[in-house]
Amino acid sequence: MSKEKGRRVEIFSSDKAINATTTQLVGRGKMDFNVVHHFGDIAGKQGGIREFFGLDNATDFRIAFEYGLSDRVDITLARYRGASLQQKLFELNLKWLIAQQLENDPSHPVSVLLFANTVTACNRSSHIPNTENFFEDFGSRTSNAFALIIARKMGKISLQLNPTLVTRGYAISYDQKTIFALGGAIRLPLSSHLNLIVDYFHPFRSQESKDSFRLKPATPIKFSDPLGIGLEIIKGRHAFHMNFTNSTEIVENRFIPRTVHSWGKGQFRWGFTISRQFTVCKKK
Repeated sequence: MSKEKGRRVEIFSSDKAINATTTQLVGRGKMDFNVVHHFGDIAGKQGGIREFFGLDNATDFRIAFEYGLSDRVDITLARYRGASLQQKLFELNLKWLIAQQLENDPSHPVSVLLFANTVTACNRSSHIPNTENFFEDFGSRTSNAFALIIARKMGKISLQLNPTLVTRGYAISYDQKTIFALGGAIRLPLSSHLNLIVDYFHPFRSQESKDSFRLKPATPIKFSDPLGIGLEIIKGRHAFHMNFTNSTEIVENRFIPRTVHSWGKGQFRWGFTISRQFTVCKKK
């Protein structure tokens, strides 16, 4: 990229690092077709050679279309299959770029983006009350995520913070309807077309909720912080990610309150992300 003052800085190359949404936009009149696929655990009780290190178990996938309404606003429609009791989910999200980092311009040192989404589960309701897929009405099927994403590229290294709030229309009696999480991502270049990406989230769940999940269910549940590590290959308008993560869900609404697998126990799985951009409406 030219060193001319005022040129926009590309901090990340894709809509998501691994789990974390980025400040990257597709641009006015352009569309990004994005596919995310996770397999089963590589190791642990549900992995190993008997499950061919997770390849025998496809856990969830997401297909998304992200369109640039302007150079600062993107809208995304996605469909994905959840890996737990809430499945057949639709997602509608909006990304609004409030500030853009510019090259050689100290007055624009960071990019700031507002992200908001709504996710709706469309699977049949369970007849058992106080379960995650027991839906009383449409509102109990929905959840929302809000994030103020701050990113900066320093030299060749990209850094990002993702403070995120997740609210749910329904939660079981000893769970939290609203959870705040602090996330972040880093991208380190390994070559001109290859990058190492790491992202991480720490949900601030109450101790009372943690204790309840350990004691009340028949099978005790212990939550883990979502951690993703991956390689990104960039070639023209194509981006391919090979990811490793302990999260069992794909969007913030699900993996922030529902990551129960641990890297330390071998409960991480590999997956991939394929992104292809193309122009829908050319600028006049």
